[in-house]
Amino acid sequence: MTPRTPPPPGDVLRRGALFLDFDGTLVEIAPTPDAVRVDPALSGMLRTLHERLGGALAIVSGRPLATLDAFLAPTRLPAACEHGVVLRVTAEAPAEAADVPSVPDAWRAAAAALAASVPGALYEAKPHGFSLHARQAPAAMPRFEAALRDLIAEDERFLLLPAHMAWEVKPRAADKGTAVAALMARAPFRGRMPVFIGDDVTDEAAIAAAERHGGVGLRVEESFGDPAGVRAWLARLLDEADDAAAA
Repeated sequence: MTPRTPPPPGDVLRRGALFLDFDGTLVEIAPTPDAVRVDPALSGMLRTLHERLGGALAIVSGRPLATLDAFLAPTRLPAACEHGVVLRVTAEAPAEAADVPSVPDAWRAAAAALAASVPGALYEAKPHGFSLHARQAPAAMPRFEAALRDLIAEDERFLLLPAHMAWEVKPRAADKGTAVAALMARAPFRGRMPVFIGDDVTDEAAIAAAERHGGVGLRVEESFGDPAGVRAWLARLLDEADDAAAA
């Protein structure tokens, strides 16, 4: 696949709307979800870019909103969390939850018990779903997939998603693509050129949504190499903005 080139910095600053995945895009993948290390400069850089773009910068992640806010504190940003189930359209706005079902408690208990039976595996609860992580138990991935497919087989309202050495059960009605579309329909994103950056299969719907709205979807490995490359590109955007302001 031919790497996609990011739009020129000037175009992004004048008319762009940035949609950024978190894990594997802004930060490196960690052995466990809570072991992520956030570059000390990232929070301030995102806050400044958010201001330079008139508020049109959002984090689009499978993480719960409270978790993202904690990682990026003290910066507060627009966000689409839990794969589009929860939206915060502006930094100051309250969160809006889509009208989607939450997974049954019995499923949560079964998934937690399954993770507990595998050394190194981890169950991660989310308000509307959950994940089973196997980064420290990779041989368990096929077992987890089979068990979770059986668990949700009779309820079409839910979907099983693959991620980085993990499986996630989530409501089918929302995904990162519906999140990008919903944000693009609202100020301050409306009328801008969407630029989505993601690294995983869960980001494909958002990449397609950005392209449908006249923008571009970028895959980390192809366009930037790794999260450090994404952060370097964001820093160049800020340098360009500073140069334009000084001219």
